[in-house]
Amino acid sequence: MRELTAPNETARESTLDRAAAGDEMAFARLVSEHHGSMARVAFTICGDPDVARDATQNAWTIAWRRLRTLREPDRLGSWLIAIAANEARQAIRRRGRRPVTDLSAAMEVDAGGDPAHVLDVMDLQRALRGMGPDDRRLLALRFVAGFDSSEIAGHLGMSASGVRSRLSRLVDRLRQEMDDD
Repeated sequence: MRELTAPNETARESTLDRAAAGDEMAFARLVSEHHGSMARVAFTICGDPDVARDATQNAWTIAWRRLRTLREPDRLGSWLIAIAANEARQAIRRRGRRPVTDLSAAMEVDAGGDPAHVLDVMDLQRALRGMGPDDRRLLALRFVAGFDSSEIAGHLGMSASGVRSRLSRLVDRLRQEMDDD
């Protein structure tokens, strides 16, 4: 099994090396591979498609400049997502505005299905809007990006147990807010 994964890892590292050296085509390959994950995390944090798009674009600009400083090539994806999460959080703080929920997107997701699902999505969006950007970033890194507590801790400068504790409180808070409605 190891032999099967080694060529992919070598190709990935080669693409990363070429991108770090300024190869725009190699960088474009990285963008095509990681942009979706970064955009989903940014949107979860800020809840506004325009702000998420700007944050993701800013994250790519930062990544382009700092790609040479990446010490662990196998952690490229988590490194990029962490940059996008930080940019989304900072964008919300800079703009000082509340995200707007596009109800049509929620309706399209469940077109023809149970209308209660749309209400659940709207309740979740409202509950997330009531949280600060730091809390949304933590939730996005765990539940959208799929990072474990150790990975999140490494990116945020916290302990893994601190991450688990804070996530537990945030999930309890979300459940309580959604049950109150």
